[in-house]
Formats: sequence, structure tokens, C-alpha cells
Amino acid sequence: MEAYKNWVRRNREYVNSLESLANGVTWLLPERFSQSEIGPEAVTAVLGVITAINEHIIDTTPRSQTPSAAVEPRCFPYPLCLSMIKELETLVEVAAQQYFGDDKKWNFIALTEATKVIVRFAWYRQSGYRMLLQGGETANIENSPSPSKSGNHHEPDHFLNMNGRTQWNTEGKALSALSRFRENARMVADPEWLRWVQHQHPIMEPPAPVVQRTTLSKLLNKRGVSGVLFVLGEALFITRPLIYVLLIRKYGVRSWVPWFLSLAVDFVGVGCLTPLSILRFGGREQQSNFTDAEEHELRRRKLLWALYLMRDPFFSTYTRGKLESTEKIMEPVPLVGILTAKLVELLVGAQTRYTYMSGS
Repeated sequence: MEAYKNWVRRNREYVNSLESLANGVTWLLPERFSQSEIGPEAVTAVLGVITAINEHIIDTTPRSQTPSAAVEPRCFPYPLCLSMIKELETLVEVAAQQYFGDDKKWNFIALTEATKVIVRFAWYRQSGYRMLLQGGETANIENSPSPSKSGNHHEPDHFLNMNGRTQWNTEGKALSALSRFRENARMVADPEWLRWVQHQHPIMEPPAPVVQRTTLSKLLNKRGVSGVLFVLGEALFITRPLIYVLLIRKYGVRSWVPWFLSLAVDFVGVGCLTPLSILRFGGREQQSNFTDAEEHELRRRKLLWALYLMRDPFFSTYTRGKLESTEKIMEPVPLVGILTAKLVELLVGAQTRYTYMSGS
């Protein structure tokens, strides 16, 4: 396994290009959106799992650290777990539809979404209640918030003490000075007795500080109302897909109730986070309360609202008619008409799969 990891890390560009080509070809497989054919989806799922594993290997490439660098404690690979679940969920949907029918497939989809909710909440807690990037598939490791208009930068809270200085105790300073003295002494002379002492009593380097995880109580005590809004926004984002599926099980996919309530949950969730993106100081200076990656994630979640145009009953009532009329208009145009027809076919076929339009 280590040999494979080293090969992937050395050839990451080649691996990424090959995976992109393979994933693109899977969209052209025959009977890709057939209700009775799970073969193409199985191929796509296997390629997706391999891609997720390779990306996890590349993302976890060991990096050199300085003695004073903070150490992230090892934990369960939640991003890899979420990526694998998302790659397999379409296969689960197609298999459930084939063997249990259109109505009962929602039981399996609900089970899949519930699994993702559990994993995401565990990852949210493990990460110190930081915003989940890409639904938790990307680790949120950026510490510094976006710079303010005045250009001030701030270190992460867990690296600062009450006076705002980097934590470093007296024992660590003494050990560091002793280590430097040892190195200077070795440049002058290195007698046998000193070698024996060094062998018997090795000088220890000061331990690297370990990142302290933020607990929910600390977050709420520190940020107050803004902390409550932040946790509420993330909780709604995590649970929204499960709520949507449970509503579909109760009212049916053609009902407007799941569509409107799911959209309302999205609006409220993003609405809780948006006011926190800008924090004012004295009515003049401004500093982003989120990192650049979190600001990008907030914009991404808003863009996902476009998927509501592809979900029933809105799709069958409005969007599908627009696509078909566009196809008829472009049909006489050479080459463009063929490409348009293929694009409409892919969109209509993808719309039949919940997992392609879920945005979860």
C-alpha cells in the first residue's frame, strides 16, 4: 500500500488527468440513465471511489514541520468517508429503484442521507466547529481570517495566550537554549566522555504545541449570538437533504411541499451565516469573520440554489418545456443542434436521479 501511495504522490498530475478523462467518458456510457441498468452506475461508482482514495492520498502527503509548528491530532478520515458515500449513493439509488420500485427507493436514499448527516456532524465536532467545506469533503485548515480593510492580520485563537503572545513556557525555552549550547559545543570539540553523556542522556527538543479543539460551549461563550447563528446555519445545511428526502417520502416527488420547505431551510441556513461574514469595529473598520475558503463556501452554497430549477415539480412544470423548446430551435443548426440535443438528453436523464440534483 505504501508503494501505491508513493506512486500516486509522485505522479499526481498524471493521475488527475487520467481520472478526469475516465470520469468524463462515463457520461457517454450506453444506457447511463436507464432505470433497469445498474452496470454503468457501478462503473462510475468504482471510478469515483478510486478517485476519492487517490485525492485523499495526495491531500495527506506528509509535510515538513518546524519544532514550533502546531500539530494536528490524528482522527478518522471523515472527508474520505463522505467522498466515498457520495460516490456510492447513486448506485444505491439505482439498485433500490430496480429491486424495490420507485416508492421504496426513498427509504434507501433516506438511509444514505442519514448516514451523511451523522458523519458530517461528527466531522463538524472533530474540526472544532468550523464551517464544512464542500459538504465536509475538504478539510477546513485555513486559520487566518480574511484581512480587514486596515490590513491587520490575526493569529488563530488557539495559538495565542491571554496577552496575545504565542504560547511558550519557561521549560521549553530552557530546553531550546540547552540544545543550541550543545550544537555550539560540538563545533569546538567532541571528546569521548561527551559522546558517552549524549548517548546516556539525550537532550530532548521542546515538544510541539498541539492544536486545542474548540468545544461547543467555548464557541457559544466566546461568540455569543453570532455563535448561535453560526451553529444553527451549519446544522440546517447538514440536515437539509435529509429533511427534503423525508418530506418526499411523505408527500411524493410531485408535491410542492418538499420543494418549498427545502428551499426555505436553505434560505434560513445561509441567512444565519451571511450577516457573520462582515464584522464591524467602531462603525468604520471591517474584518471578515470567515476565512477566504469559508467565504468561497458561502458563495458555493448560494449557487446550489440553481439546482431547484432541476427538481420536480418545478422541472416538469417549467424547466423541461424550456429545454425542449431550445432543442427544437437549435435543431436546424449544423453540429450545434446535435450538441444541444445531447446536452438536453443528459440534463433530462440526470434529473431523474435524486443524487445528481440533491446538492448534498
